[in-house]
Amino acid sequence: MIKISYQVELADNEIEWQFVRSSGAGGQHINKVSTAAQLSFDIAQSSLPDFYKEKLLAKADHRITKSGKILIKCQQSRSQDFNRQQALAQFIELVAGVAHVQKKRVATKATKASQKRRIEGKKQRGATKAMRQNKSDY
Repeated sequence: MIKISYQVELADNEIEWQFVRSSGAGGQHINKVSTAAQLSFDIAQSSLPDFYKEKLLAKADHRITKSGKILIKCQQSRSQDFNRQQALAQFIELVAGVAHVQKKRVATKATKASQKRRIEGKKQRGATKAMRQNKSDY
C-alpha cells in the first residue's frame, strides 16, 4: 500500500512501472543497463477519492497527460532502485499536493504613511532630475 495521506492509500498494483535506458552520458554502463524508472498512473481508473481525481485532472502539470495519466520519469541516479524511490516520492508529492487548499488572499490597502513616503521619494527623484537639466536662457 502507498500512503498518500492519513485517509488515502493506493494499492501497489495501481501504479505501472517500466524501466528503460537513461539518456545522456555514461559510457558502456548506460548502453546496457535499464536504470531509468518510468511511473504510469491512470487517474480515472484509480481508487482515489473523486475530490483528488477532479483536482488532478484540472491541474496544469507537464507530468499529467490529456488522457488523464500521470507519467513520471526519473533518471537522476545510476541505481534503478534509487530512481524508483525518487519517482514514487514525486508521485506522492504531486497527488498529496492537490489536497492542500490554498488560503484565500485578503486584499490590503497601503497605509497613509507608506503612500506619503512613496510620493516624497518620487518628488525627491524628480527634483534631482530637474537639477541635471541644462536650462539655458535664449
